[in-house]
Amino acid sequence: MENKICVYAISKNEIKFVDRWFNSVKEADYVCVLDTGSTDGTFERLKELGAIAEQKLYENFRFDVARNDSLALIPADADICVCVDIDEFFEPGWAKILKQNWQQGVGRVRYRYTWNFNPDGSEGVVFFLDKIHKKDAYIWKYPVHEVLTPATSENLRFLDLPEIQLNHKADNTKSRKNYLPLLELSVKENPQDDRNTHYLGREYMFAGEYDKAIDMLTRHLNLPSSNWDVERSASLRYIANCFGKKGETQKQEENLIKAVLECNYVREPYFELGVFYFDMGDYLKSAYAFAEMLKIEKRNLNYMSSPVCWGSLPYDYLSLCYYEMGEFKKAIIAIETAIKLNPDGERLKQNRQIFIDKFNEMNKN
Repeated sequence: MENKICVYAISKNEIKFVDRWFNSVKEADYVCVLDTGSTDGTFERLKELGAIAEQKLYENFRFDVARNDSLALIPADADICVCVDIDEFFEPGWAKILKQNWQQGVGRVRYRYTWNFNPDGSEGVVFFLDKIHKKDAYIWKYPVHEVLTPATSENLRFLDLPEIQLNHKADNTKSRKNYLPLLELSVKENPQDDRNTHYLGREYMFAGEYDKAIDMLTRHLNLPSSNWDVERSASLRYIANCFGKKGETQKQEENLIKAVLECNYVREPYFELGVFYFDMGDYLKSAYAFAEMLKIEKRNLNYMSSPVCWGSLPYDYLSLCYYEMGEFKKAIIAIETAIKLNPDGERLKQNRQIFIDKFNEMNKN
């Protein structure tokens, strides 16, 4: 008998995304949505489209509770659960791929996820997501930045299906005001959890509470479970950013160097170190940081992988460093690469001509 798929979600005031979302998930056998208090017609539209939709209001909202309540809507004969937010949408054919590849013993599926898109329509941040899971095998945990956790002792494995593509186009007008108190609650409930300690430190940084951010991110680095070098490097970069905002440039530099030493196989810490030295007018050190960064040719697909580090900007910075150092030939080579990556960049083309003119002028003398 063929496995049945149920897509499930929570919603609140998502009317601008509902039709796009439903059209992408209707390949599933069932579509279930728990609405948490929409006032813009989202709930009514979901029912019109044919979703199994219920509405529930929460006095003290938290994402894990709402998602677990949405799981309760899933019909008993569904086998595979697919959690998809309303501002996300699948590329066609995903359900067929999932059914064809689902196997006995699989608990979760990893698939390709484009979290955002650049202004030109190209992909921005890309990583693998794993919100497809076996029914009744997982529950959601944490008030915000919630994750699936095993609900049974069953020994289940991951299945990688990069052919499945999920896209995300967020509503950037939505407020993040609930994130901070929910993260504070999460860390209070689970003080040894490294993941949300890191997120809370980052959220303090976003809120401009730099001393709190430094303290929380330092706490993250000292937790016994803080072992992921990519995330540890990010904490050090956030700490550096906070010191920069406070005008403490020496501590900013120290933490950026630590970020590189913590994880020297991703581009992000080199990029931020290069920008720091450029802004300080130390073009030799800046050029060195960018040159070392560009030796990294394999992009690590995780949610912290910045598309900026893989576009024209690093070569742009490098070209300017070489120009300031009087290395005009190297500046031309770097700017040529930047233009290949951004052929519509008029400023880049103008800079190239300036570099060429300087190179020719130098070689006349």
